[in-house]
Amino acid sequence: MRWLVGWSSTAAGAAGAGSAGATGHDGETLHPVGSQLLWGDPDPLWAVGDWRPDEVRLITVDAQTRIAVLGVCGASDEQLRVGLLAARGGALRHLTAWSGSYTAVVQVGRRVTVCGDLAGARPVFHTPWAGGTAYATAALPLADLIEANLDFGHLAALLAAPDVPAALHDSTPYEGVQRVPPGHALILRAGAREVAGYEPVASLAVAAPAADPDSAVDAVRDALVEAVRARLSAPRHVPDIDPGPVPGMGPAERRAARGMPVPGIGADLSGGPASGTLALLAAGLPGVPGTLLGHGTGAGERLLAVTFNDLAVAGREAELERAGALAANPRLHHVVVTGGEDVLPYADLDGPLTDEPGPSLVTAARHRARLAAGSADHFTGYGARQVLDAHPARLADLLMDRKRRHLVRPVAALARADGSVTVPARVYGAARRLARTPYRSGLEGLAERLMHRRFDEPGGAVGASLAALTWARPGPAARWVTGEALAEVSVRLQRATGRAQLVGPGQRPGDHRARAALTRQAADLRVLEQAVEIRSQRLHAPFLDNQVVRACRALPEALRVQPGARGAILRTVLEGAGVGELPAGWGAPSHAPTAVAARTGLRVAVDGLIDLFGAPLLAEAGLVEARVVRKALRGAAEGEALPLDGLADLVSLEVWLRRLLARRGTCWTGTPGRARAVPSGVAPRRGALASGG
Repeated sequence: MRWLVGWSSTAAGAAGAGSAGATGHDGETLHPVGSQLLWGDPDPLWAVGDWRPDEVRLITVDAQTRIAVLGVCGASDEQLRVGLLAARGGALRHLTAWSGSYTAVVQVGRRVTVCGDLAGARPVFHTPWAGGTAYATAALPLADLIEANLDFGHLAALLAAPDVPAALHDSTPYEGVQRVPPGHALILRAGAREVAGYEPVASLAVAAPAADPDSAVDAVRDALVEAVRARLSAPRHVPDIDPGPVPGMGPAERRAARGMPVPGIGADLSGGPASGTLALLAAGLPGVPGTLLGHGTGAGERLLAVTFNDLAVAGREAELERAGALAANPRLHHVVVTGGEDVLPYADLDGPLTDEPGPSLVTAARHRARLAAGSADHFTGYGARQVLDAHPARLADLLMDRKRRHLVRPVAALARADGSVTVPARVYGAARRLARTPYRSGLEGLAERLMHRRFDEPGGAVGASLAALTWARPGPAARWVTGEALAEVSVRLQRATGRAQLVGPGQRPGDHRARAALTRQAADLRVLEQAVEIRSQRLHAPFLDNQVVRACRALPEALRVQPGARGAILRTVLEGAGVGELPAGWGAPSHAPTAVAARTGLRVAVDGLIDLFGAPLLAEAGLVEARVVRKALRGAAEGEALPLDGLADLVSLEVWLRRLLARRGTCWTGTPGRARAVPSGVAPRRGALASGG
């Protein structure tokens, strides 16, 4: 893991007399373990972890005006300087408008500004501490600092309503540690904190100008190209030197056995449109990789394209065929990684502790097997579906904009999938109801559903679309959560209806649901990145970059809702970048093999999962009943129609809790052994599960 951590104290010199530290329990000086100091008192900032030299950039105008940018940032030093001067005057959006994925921290006198991203893949956390405010880009170091206990209300909301921002609000799994919402910045003034949004807010009074589809897709192309170029233009990173030969092993086998990535640039190539687009863009842009042998400097470095072939589950034959056709490009070096039952979901639940829980913990071994054959810099297509596809609730947005004719094609596609002539009327009626439902009513309806345990939803593609046509809905694991925990989540929702500004003025139900889905995907990718971390490897998800997210949000809704829109948009992006002749079936959706793999993995690992829930920590916390979960696991393994996503949420949260409580040590030096998160273990206060707002 890599993170930033610092604090702002109420008075100069209060944090530690010139030592860039702070006073601990016994008068010792606190420092993050494995850190490098970027600047010192009175408001120190550290970078912690194995940052590459080119990932840490510091620009200083004077002793009181400076900016630190950590991550991949395509801005030049002069652009950083201009952004720093703009931020000194209060303009924050400049700090978030460069290509790449990074965190910017600006210090102007005693004012410190930390910018989060739009998707939530690079979050910012904060907590009151020592009379001021400590902040970090990871929650666990702050939890260690204040010896935070678990926030059981947040954990209950993760199970009962993970896609509802009002239920989670700004809480984290650690009591007292808060999250800065996506699209916001944390501003500290001599210890006092403020959270401010940096995106312009739409107005309901004046309709936004109609976006031109062609120019909007061109903007997506330009943003993606710049995002890829920012990674390609960074210095090449060579992993640790191979210590030498091993009898019977070639260089590639030695690297894999020692957990070392291949030097250079690589990408996933699953056969889907998102990973294929990034692989072809990375291989086709001027410069290396993708330079043919004998053409220019650095020639002969091909982009390493990695395809995962699941031997235990069938159904991806068409995708593998498309991946093979794409890999015929001479600029690509294709590697196929095979996996059997040993890398099915739930097969291997051992791994490192991540900052937060996430459903991807149950599939970490599967992804680790693929990424072990990857490069030091590896592109992934995560987030493309969330930023490009239309959430079903966007149909209500079209009705609010009086664009009924654009509903014809998506509703017709649903009718063909269902084979019923009543589908158009049902979908139109649900979209119309949502368009006329205030957000407050939507939250109140969800709170009532949780209180009365109403979780039945229609099945099939049409049923899923109808269920999604609402402001908020229960999570797939909610049916297994205890009544007390559901009541606490319901109270959190009702408390949210009393907050002054629930959603931005002008935000519509479809846009709101799409942003929430993107935030959850970005958070789960962050968990996955930590769970499968391979030393010296960086995973890159350009679709989650600020500028790509902005460009995708500008796409007209009428374009998004058309069947096959994501594949068509990415095809146009590639054509605009000079890449043509894509294989047949490009952009065809395929979700079925993922569900089949989840069910197969559950069936193979069911005995171990039953043991895991023999005496679960979740039951000790009052969130579930062990007997109920064991029954659900057996039923799902035997083929019952239960929501597999919900079981993944339960298993991953139980695994994460066990790793957290088995942890020893702390993120800080100079602290007593007791100074770590959750020092007393799982000890819920009955009747007060929801400690946070």
